[in-house]
Order: sequence, then C-alpha cells, then structure tokens
Amino acid sequence: MSEYKLDRWDLSELAKDPKSPAFQKQIRDLEALAKKFEKIKLKLEPKMSSKKFMSILHEVEEISEKMSIIGGYASLSYSADTQSDEATSLMTRMSKIGSEISNKILFFDLWWKTQVDDKNAKRLIKDSGELAEYLRHKRLFAKYALSEPEEKIINTLDVTGISALVKLYDKMTSAYEYKMKIGNKIKKMTREEITNYIRSTNPKIREAAYKTILTKYTENKGVIGEIYQNIVLNWKDEGIEIRGYKSPISMRNIGNDVDDKTIESLLTVCKRNSPVFQKFFMQKAKMLKMKKLRRYDLYAPAAANIKEKNYQYDKSVKIVFESLRRFSPKLEEFAKKVFNEKHVDSSIRVGKRDGAFCSTLTPKITPYVLVNFTGKTRDVFTLAHELGHAVHSQTAQDRSILVQDAPLPLAETASTFSELLLYDNLSDKITDDEKKIMLSEKIDDLYATIMRQSFFTIFEVAAHEQIGKGTTIDEISKTYIQNLKEQFGNSVAVSEDFAIEWICIPHFYHTPFYCYAYSFGNLLALSLFQRYKKEGMDFVSSYINILAAGGSKKPEKLLAEHGFDISSQRFWQEGFDYVESQVKALAALN
Repeated sequence: MSEYKLDRWDLSELAKDPKSPAFQKQIRDLEALAKKFEKIKLKLEPKMSSKKFMSILHEVEEISEKMSIIGGYASLSYSADTQSDEATSLMTRMSKIGSEISNKILFFDLWWKTQVDDKNAKRLIKDSGELAEYLRHKRLFAKYALSEPEEKIINTLDVTGISALVKLYDKMTSAYEYKMKIGNKIKKMTREEITNYIRSTNPKIREAAYKTILTKYTENKGVIGEIYQNIVLNWKDEGIEIRGYKSPISMRNIGNDVDDKTIESLLTVCKRNSPVFQKFFMQKAKMLKMKKLRRYDLYAPAAANIKEKNYQYDKSVKIVFESLRRFSPKLEEFAKKVFNEKHVDSSIRVGKRDGAFCSTLTPKITPYVLVNFTGKTRDVFTLAHELGHAVHSQTAQDRSILVQDAPLPLAETASTFSELLLYDNLSDKITDDEKKIMLSEKIDDLYATIMRQSFFTIFEVAAHEQIGKGTTIDEISKTYIQNLKEQFGNSVAVSEDFAIEWICIPHFYHTPFYCYAYSFGNLLALSLFQRYKKEGMDFVSSYINILAAGGSKKPEKLLAEHGFDISSQRFWQEGFDYVESQVKALAALN
C-alpha cells in the first residue's frame, strides 16, 4: 500500500505551462468556439426543434468545460501561492478572458430567460432530460434579467469591481504574519498556524492567539471594513436596485434554487435551539474547571489532562478511506482517485491560501483538494470533509457540467456525512477518555458548522440592511457583538474585542449568505445519518442517488422523493434532536 506524504498538487492535467504555445492555443481554441457560437444568434427561434435546441446546449457545455479548465488552472495556481506575481497576473488575465467569453455567449442565456414563450419553453424543457431543472431554474431569473448590453456592462465591470475587491481582501489577509510569544520566543506564523493555538490547553495562550488575530484585523479595519461595505453596496445596487430582487438573501436563495420559506424555517429553528449549545458550553466550563467559558475558551480541549493525539498524514488519509469503505467501497474508490492523480495540496507554506476547499472543474476531471494539514484531530476531519465534496462530485460525474454541481445548500451534505462516518469509525477504536475528547470536539464542530453559521447569516441580513441605509464600521461591530450575546446567552462571557470578528470571515466577502449552506448541509446530513443508523446498508443506495443527482433536481423535490420535507420546521428540528442527544451522551461520560 502506498504511503501518502504532505505535498503540492499537480496541475499539469489542466495546463503544462501558462507561458507555453500550447496554453495560448487552449485560449485561442476557446475564443474560436465562442466566436462560432455567436453566429447561432441569428438562428434562435422559440419554435426550433428540440434536437436543434439540445445541440446548442452541447456547445454551451463544451465552452463551459474549456473555460473551466483554463480558469481553474489560474485559480488553483493562485490559491497555492497568493504572493506570486505570475499567479496573480494570470488570474487577472483569465478573469478578463472569462468575462469576454461570458459576454459572447450571454445572448443565449438572455434569449432563453426572456424571449421564449411559456408554451415553447415547456416543450423544450420536457425534451431536455437531465437539463430540465437547469432550464427551469434559469427561467426563474427572467424577471431579474437585464438587456444584453446591460448584462455585458455588469460582466465587464465585475472584473475590476466586486471580483477585484475580493481579490484585494484575499491578497491583504493572506500576507498577514502573526507574531506571538510562545514560551520565551516570539514566533512568526500564518493565520492557519496561529489558529491552532485557540485550541491550546493553556487559557492564556488561547486568549493571546485570539487577541493577536483580532488585533491584526483591528489595525486594518478601516480598509477591510471599507472593502466589505463596498461589496455589500454592490450586492444591493445590482441585486435590489437594478435587478429587482426582494431582499439581499433572496438573491442567494434563488441562486441556490431553494425557497425563501425553507431558509426562513432553517434560521428560525437554529435561533430557537441556541439553548442546546448553551447547555453544552456550561457543561464544558465544568469539564475545564471554570465558572464560565470566555469566548476565548470556546474551542479549548475539554479534557485538558488528556493529551491530544497527533495524527500522521499517511495514517489520517487511510483512516478516512477506511471510514468511507465501511459505508460504500465505491465512495472509497472516488476518494483514492484524488490522491492517485496528485490532486491534493496538503503542505503548509507562507503565501498558500488559508483553510481548505475542494474544486470541481468539469465532470471529466477528478476534483482538486486543498488542505493545510498540521496533524491535529480536526485536520483529519477537515480531510474527510473535503474528500466528501470530491466524492459528491464524482458520484455525479455522469452529469452534464451544467448540472454536476449540487445547489449550494446540498453541497455541504456529503462533506458533513463523511465526517460523521469518520467519527463513527474512530469512536469504535478509542478509550472512554479519548471518546470524551472526540465527542466534545464533535459538538464544538456542530456548533461551528450549524449554530455559528446560522447566526453569521442572521448577522449578514442585519449588516446588509444597515449598510444599505448608510452606517459606520463601529455600528456594524455593535450589531455583531449583539448577535454573539444572543447566541451565547449567559453561557459564555463575550469580551468587546470580538466585536470586530466579522471582518475576519472570508465567506462574507467571497459569497454573501453562503454560511447558511453549512447549517443546511449539516442538519440534513444528521438526518440522513440517523436514517442510515436505522436502515443500515439498505440506506446506501438511497444516499448515493441523492449525491448522483448533482444539481439536476430542485432540493425540495429531490429530498421529498426520499421522504424529507425541508420546508417544515419539524424537519430541521430532527437534526437538533440528534445534537441534543450528543450533548446528553457527553454529560453521561463525565
């Protein structure tokens, strides 16, 4: 069996060398395809045959795939080294080319949304197979679509507007170096490295780590806060004022193909269940022999007297494989493929993007996974999480590129389910003491991915409204601290320095209102996992069918076929019942 080592990914499948004639040819071929596609404009006719319509869609697929490959190469190169001038320049160039290509094929999208009558649209959708939902969803945007010249202007200005602001945020924050005293030495660290110290067994070190991060952002709050306010105003100006969406979050919901009612139910239930986690935090304070947790102590190891296990990378990869294999050998094969093709970037380096992600470029290419592996238990779970995304993509690899990706809320389901499989596997192999640590960490994680993310979304709703009316960074910070006090109640003492924490959250900049997808995906995964525990191996094919659907069905419809009504508050409550059972299980171990 091969040994897995910390390494960089190999992007040669996408492009050998961006300076080579071969790469220039990739760009020229793409531009030629887009140019050829423009000629279709004169032949567009609502009464065209289904066969002709489908051949146009196949051309859209081909352009999308070729664009995704060269754009993906630029984006992944940049993530691997955000400080490289070459990668930055390539990223800018590819964004510009992407915008030009989008502008060339935009007319077809607008024609489908606004110029095909309902009768012909119905006929063409009926004959489009797996693309039916994609086409129906596109029609939803009809009332928010603008004229072709206006759409072209927005596409062009996005490159130097909102995309440039996000890139600026990434470039600034990735370059931050954090200095903190460890023992007698001052250590320089990346955000990824210093974040490990918020899980230290020493309360002073936890506090120092948070303060170091928050101080760095506070020093730069003028610029970063300004970037955020402009992103929000751009979202409002384009979405509400120009396109006519009903609310900022509604833009995300329609983009995700979920109903406003479903997300309202989700957020209402999350807010109502904050006492579940408050009980856990009070319990955790007792485990740590503290009267009350401070916000600095939120992710402290609950059993400080038990040494945290350090995981070797090779062993971590293999245990994730084993967890997937116990559920379905097919899923393990998909995960192995990512490693066998060297599509994983796992080593820690200055300039490399923080955090972790999985990037699927086309159904024909195995996804790419980025992690920053330091050997902690949570890194093993992060690995399971990102490989869950990769498995999801590959399960849907027979789909068209237009519907391979699940809508955002479903996109977190497989990743979370993989973490639950890992937890299930590890908890069979450990002592009660280790189980206490892992269960406490698991509930920490459920807090971070369900409650914290839903309150992030509740904050965003308020911040977008505030910024739309004109406000200051300090006023937004007051709203944020109020949000923290509401979710923690009396269970955690929140100090004022956390008022600025909102400017450290990349999702607010990259993808407004993304965060509820975590709450959605996690609660959904908990429900699916409970179903698996009841039905055993009979559930496997049902689960794989949900993943294999990709984005070919509306989430409400897809899940209803498997017995879930996600628009009801009762459904989301079932996920919280599971969380509550875990909090009780931890109490029983103490």
